[in-house]
Amino acid sequence: MRVFVPLDAAALSVGAETTARAIVEEAARRGIAIELIRNGSRGLLWLEPLVEVEVAGTRMAYGPVQVGDVAGLFDAGFFAGKAHVLGHGATEEIPYFKNQNRLTFARVGRTDPRSLEDYLRHGGYRGLNAALSMKPADIVASVTASGLRGRGGAAFPAGIKWKTVLGAQSAQKYIVCNADEGDSGTFSDRMLMEGDPFVLIEGMTIAGLAAGATQGYIYLRWEYPQAQRALEAAIAAAAAAGYLGKNLQGSGKAFELQVRMGAGAYICGEETSLLESLEGKRGQVRFKPPLPALQGLFGQPTVINNVITFASVPIILDRGAEFYQHFGMGRSRGTLPMQLAGNIKYGGLVEIAFGMTLRELLYDYGGGSLSGRPIRAVQVGGPLGAYLPESQFDTPLDYEAFAAIKGMLGHGGIVVFDDSVDMAAQARYAMEFCAIESCGKCTPCRIGSTRGVEVIDRLIAGDNPRMQETLLRDLCETLTYGSLCALGGLTPYPVISALNHFPQDFVKPVRAASASG
Repeated sequence: MRVFVPLDAAALSVGAETTARAIVEEAARRGIAIELIRNGSRGLLWLEPLVEVEVAGTRMAYGPVQVGDVAGLFDAGFFAGKAHVLGHGATEEIPYFKNQNRLTFARVGRTDPRSLEDYLRHGGYRGLNAALSMKPADIVASVTASGLRGRGGAAFPAGIKWKTVLGAQSAQKYIVCNADEGDSGTFSDRMLMEGDPFVLIEGMTIAGLAAGATQGYIYLRWEYPQAQRALEAAIAAAAAAGYLGKNLQGSGKAFELQVRMGAGAYICGEETSLLESLEGKRGQVRFKPPLPALQGLFGQPTVINNVITFASVPIILDRGAEFYQHFGMGRSRGTLPMQLAGNIKYGGLVEIAFGMTLRELLYDYGGGSLSGRPIRAVQVGGPLGAYLPESQFDTPLDYEAFAAIKGMLGHGGIVVFDDSVDMAAQARYAMEFCAIESCGKCTPCRIGSTRGVEVIDRLIAGDNPRMQETLLRDLCETLTYGSLCALGGLTPYPVISALNHFPQDFVKPVRAASASG
């Protein structure tokens, strides 16, 4: 009897550890032999802790399972897949899960993330084995042909970045993974690192072969200790088996990898600030040029991509560029793990090909708001993303389609708000976030964000609102075009979108009544 209970941080936060312990103890009391496997999360977060039992090769799902439910599950015969009020049938047939396009997350939740053998049994390292027999330029060409773009937010073509580093002349080059997942409503990086760390390691190793780099670093958000443990265990296992080190699988090629923990600064999600922090300096934005691809970590050519970008590479090398390029629409190829959070009935991770509309994602997968009230706004792309009204919910999930409505897909995080939300307060929060998290290097971001909070406060208070709105829009334009990096440059997105789509929230009913009187 094989029982699966997630070791994912989200599952642990709602009692997965005590649930797992209760299952082991109950099985022992009843004299039932079980094999407990701690897997990653399937991404159906409203069902966590999700317990799965393998019956005749099929995984049957039960959740959410708390300690008090365990004895009843045994009484009902859940170990044989029998019916229970917490039962959901075969996991793979749950509509939320069944209708996804799981490429990057193909193994997450299915395998034991601590087992290299399990990773290999499920197709792991086939991409690296293919890359070891290829020339660096051919690896780069395959990634370029796939259409893979950076999944961290900027959506820059990965192949172009890799080609630049490959062509740079240097005795030492680096591969750096930006795992400082700081956007509100995002958790795909964490889920992947905790649920399938080997795929990230494999992707970074392939990048090293492609660019001629022999050293890699994973810059990990300090709030992710579970991911740190998973990564370090996987790195040790990969090195012991010859998938990392000075002689990769006897090829004579080398790649070393280490984890470095960040200190909690949002600005270090920006690639040059990350490099400064990785070098032991204060996390501040660098001027460009030079580009990190030419002068990055310690002044050497450096490939910097985020977790999902690197984790997408092994399947491209294994299945081919054409296979990956088949998914998606327009210039947005492949899949993107979307993360549903906020006031949403079925929160979790949904990996889908580009092209589905935002409305389909919110209702077909998310099930609408948790409160049951109408969804009024969603913020897509983290705290710097625009607030989108219901009239824009039919926009396809595509980089260019979102840019056309002054929005951005970013890292795929979606935070949902029902019709009770105060959008003026949300606009203020966005501006205050920038003021708090600014690295302070450039004046528009450092000073402009603080002045912006003050202007919004005066606007909400009804202090000459027409003048305050004009001043706020002018200030946002200065932030957009004068800031050194995207923190200040994108902060106007949520502020201006709130002003444009929800102007009534900036005029309180009392003030409106007195003005009309």
